[in-house]
Amino acid sequence: MKPSLLPVHLEDVPSETFVRQLGKLKELTSELVDWLEPAHIDRPVPAGTSAVVVPDLSGLAYRMVEKFRRIDLPILLLSTEFGTVLMWDWEIRDHLRRRGVATIAPTSLTECEDICRTLAIQETLRHSSMLAYQDDLGAGMQPDIFKRFYWWEDECVLDLQKAFGVRVERRSFRELAARAAAVSDARVEAAWDRLSARTPIVGLAPRGRADALRLYVALGDELDETGDVIAAGINCLNESATSPTTPCLAWNLLFEERGLMWGCEADLTSMITKTLVHKSLKVPVMMTNLYPYLMGQAALEHERIPFFPPVDEEPENHVLVAHCGFLGVVPQSFATEWTLRPRVLEIVDPSANVIDARLAEGATTIVKIASDMKTLVVAPSVLTGYHQFKNSDCLNGAVLRVEDGYRFVENLPSHHAILATGDLVRRLEVMSSVLGLDVLKI
Repeated sequence: MKPSLLPVHLEDVPSETFVRQLGKLKELTSELVDWLEPAHIDRPVPAGTSAVVVPDLSGLAYRMVEKFRRIDLPILLLSTEFGTVLMWDWEIRDHLRRRGVATIAPTSLTECEDICRTLAIQETLRHSSMLAYQDDLGAGMQPDIFKRFYWWEDECVLDLQKAFGVRVERRSFRELAARAAAVSDARVEAAWDRLSARTPIVGLAPRGRADALRLYVALGDELDETGDVIAAGINCLNESATSPTTPCLAWNLLFEERGLMWGCEADLTSMITKTLVHKSLKVPVMMTNLYPYLMGQAALEHERIPFFPPVDEEPENHVLVAHCGFLGVVPQSFATEWTLRPRVLEIVDPSANVIDARLAEGATTIVKIASDMKTLVVAPSVLTGYHQFKNSDCLNGAVLRVEDGYRFVENLPSHHAILATGDLVRRLEVMSSVLGLDVLKI
């Protein structure tokens, strides 16, 4: 959905500068937003407005603090032809900030576009749903681990809906699995004929491939029937006995074809984080498990590896990341390498599938929404390379270097985290200012 922006002028009649600048802004952003008719700052903000834009500031702003204060929407200062704020407006911005008026002032056209997309996803979430397929939370495989997770609590659902307006609908995994089992061979064959040329599969038996496609088709049917689903997740590990397959291939295909965001293990907090970051910034994202070197033997035992991959220095500032035997569910369009393979984890069915893929090496941002749904925890890092351990649950994991391993571990909101390609701290701060989130950099 496109957000609606209200341009406001401070003078009684829009100045020539205002008219010229508004015209330029419309040229820059017309594909991302809808522009409302300009209004004086005294006028009430129309219902349905997503944000207020000030294309032309002047000294009048110093005498209009109360008028700015009554605006309870994001206030964007876009006073240059480049979609940024004028340097000469810093004094006005500082004056407003010190009197309780927060404004958003992008420093590049990229940030301006990020703001527009953030406003769009904020609006879209209010009219969308997230599906979580689950039945017996924490009672299936590895119950000592799975009974601990916040994303299954009613409080998490309520806080998520309150913070972002998105509906969370819990559905039966058993019913989904039954629906998948009933998908005809003809539909499976038709799907494979369409997908085979662009879906590399190695080692997966024909039955495993067919079961994976049945789940993909069944999920697609449910999405078609429901409408306005922005993300979906399945309690696929804890309740793995429910299905002969895993949703890895399905999540990849449904993202590539529909833009559907996915949730491994039905993790709602990962789903909303990925949705916000990808839809706002248009960068590759994926979820994985964090195994900081500082966690020592506890991390090694869980991944069934004898030691952490060697690093040149400061092992305390390094993190091994892996999920389900490899890096995790990475869509093909995000990956530098991608292959679908047979399962690695013993808790899933022998016919299940898993993705073996890599994100680009280099600057990578670790990000996750905290349980208060008010704080985005962000850690800049560098993905230094990939490492393989035979006969383990880490056949192809990655190592990331963070700034301060102790601060990182102390402030993590979850063992699940989102990796987003690039050094995104500043862009995430701008995104968060639109959403009203605090940013905790660790």
